Amino acid sequence: MQRFAPFLFVFLWSTGFVGAKYGMPYAEPLSFLLTRYVLVIALMLPIALATRAPWPKWPQEWLHIGVSGVLVHAIYLGGVFVAIKHGLSAGVTALVVGMQPLLTAFGSGWLGEKVSARQWGGLVLGFIGVGLVVSGKLGAGALGPMLIPAFVALLGITAGTLYQKRFCPKFDLRSGSVIQFVPTAIVTAIAVAAFEDYNIEWNGHFLFALGWLVLVLSLGAISLLNLLIRSGSAVNVASLFYLTPPTTALIAFAVFGETLTLTAVIGMVVAVSGVYLVARTK
Repeated sequence: MQRFAPFLFVFLWSTGFVGAKYGMPYAEPLSFLLTRYVLVIALMLPIALATRAPWPKWPQEWLHIGVSGVLVHAIYLGGVFVAIKHGLSAGVTALVVGMQPLLTAFGSGWLGEKVSARQWGGLVLGFIGVGLVVSGKLGAGALGPMLIPAFVALLGITAGTLYQKRFCPKFDLRSGSVIQFVPTAIVTAIAVAAFEDYNIEWNGHFLFALGWLVLVLSLGAISLLNLLIRSGSAVNVASLFYLTPPTTALIAFAVFGETLTLTAVIGMVVAVSGVYLVARTK
């Protein structure tokens, strides 16, 4: 099962665009995310208590898990949703966030990990592949102030991956989810109070998107990400994010009939080759 965890994670993480596509037109971005976080807490807290999940024994463990949650969820997802909602194309956002594996490699020395020449080559190759995949969808909004939240998202997911790997790689997924999402919800609620009016149009499209993001992404994909961070190197885990744009493009082609160009297909092959070089053990 563990062998297939990276592939399942990539697939589930890539379906996040379904939530954005169906839900974002009906809600402000941070309000959407706050509702998502509150529902995750409401689901996971009773499960953790009913199953008597172990909780961290020391205050610093609670702090580290909470900080990792804020970085991975509040900062990363908040930046991505705000950028796309306010006009940055999904292609540009994917390209900016796609730099995460390279940044993670630069920060891996903090973890005592060494990145080989082969892995550096794979990281560069993977980024080129992502660029080819999204090249036809860069569109308008490639420049402007909305690049700022996209880069904030990039720093959030990079720092969150490195921080969690160093300070709290192992924690119970049931209680850990609660500890991660409570401070995430608090930080997001403060941002909503400061910048939004919590406007949500409750309809079938929004409810589907919300349910998908809560169950598939926040519970499924995030749990797999935590498991991968626990068992693999930060660089190997980060390289999987190179596979998200290609997988998303395939899903969009299959489900929504979006165009899949020859350049995008070549980019997929290049990105997969790069991830293979990074993850190869010999």
